[in-house]
Amino acid sequence: MKLSFEALEALDVIDRAGTFAEAAELLHRVPSSLTYLVQKLESDLGVTLFDRTGRRAKLTHAGRVVVEEGRRLLHAAEQLELKARRIQDGWESELRLCIDEILPFGALWPYVHRFYNLEMDTRLRLSTEVLGGSWDALISRRADVVVGAAGDPPQLPNIVVRPVGTLRHVFAVAPEHPLARVPEPLTLEAVARYRGAVISDTSRELAPRSVATNDGQPSIAVPTLAAKLAAQCEGLAVGTLPQCIAQRAIDEGKLVARQVTGLRDTTYCYLAWRADEAGRAAQWWVDQLDRPDLIDRFIEYIV
Repeated sequence: MKLSFEALEALDVIDRAGTFAEAAELLHRVPSSLTYLVQKLESDLGVTLFDRTGRRAKLTHAGRVVVEEGRRLLHAAEQLELKARRIQDGWESELRLCIDEILPFGALWPYVHRFYNLEMDTRLRLSTEVLGGSWDALISRRADVVVGAAGDPPQLPNIVVRPVGTLRHVFAVAPEHPLARVPEPLTLEAVARYRGAVISDTSRELAPRSVATNDGQPSIAVPTLAAKLAAQCEGLAVGTLPQCIAQRAIDEGKLVARQVTGLRDTTYCYLAWRADEAGRAAQWWVDQLDRPDLIDRFIEYIV
């Protein structure tokens, strides 16, 4: 390679200083060595970098292109060195953070802002999972930290689990649905006669889970919580929804909350991560999110 970072740095300083002599002083070199470096570079590249007709070092058009592009390369090299040092200090090059679909994704943005204010080079990769998909993402290493994982945590070594609160659910149907007129409390048998809306589990390695449906109950599988809410508002299906998500539709008369005997109305949520692989970025997120009232804080984002 004919170009070197030493040569690019020399060209940069000569252009800024205006003369070879001043540039040599800034670089702590003798002017003759700097002149030789530039002449050799011009010979190797087959181009003239400086117009030497005047007293000051004036770049030719080709020289200007080399200097400006060289500055970009020098900056990229500095950033690479900085990134390498940060990784050496324990900052991951990438952090994969997964939030369960049941929680409002937007509640993460304040934390993302604070993380970027650290001015680290760690790239964030945010994702959502459904039901057992959050645990599956952690086990299969699709995620480094999971937020709001529900259900029984897997009993595996090096996976740390912290309870971060509970999420209350409400069974809701459209006002025109037959179950809206059945006297309360409804029975599970009565509910099972009607189509239930379920979000498809995103597990890839663990066995898929299903909630809020009974054996033999017809169902429609939807991809997101928003789609489940819409299906129930349309009267196409029935089911439980996080109360914080369903409340607006209930207040607007699009859904009716109904009591059901024997139906679980609380979900326990967890923060989890791999203790054996957590770097400083993962630890920062754990420090921010490891709160017993985290779910309540997330709910406040949409209430």
